[in-house]
Amino acid sequence: MGILAWIIVGLIAGALAKMFVPGEGPGGILGDMLVGIVGAVIGGWVFNLFGHVGAYGLNLYSILVALVGAIILLMILRAVSGRRAIT
Repeated sequence: MGILAWIIVGLIAGALAKMFVPGEGPGGILGDMLVGIVGAVIGGWVFNLFGHVGAYGLNLYSILVALVGAIILLMILRAVSGRRAIT
């Protein structure tokens, strides 16, 4: 998958994942893009575990794979960061 496709899929998946996982997301549009791109890698790994193909192009299936991975990533980030005390 080309770098432009990774960016587009990542941006879409990152923005959608923030809608599904409540709370503050990391760093605006760039943060959404990074969450989506890393989510595509995580989603591809998870889908491969179950015998399916990961993200492979600019299509709806790749966005779904990236979305699943981005949701997993955001849930992990929320669990690790937790609530921070305000000083």
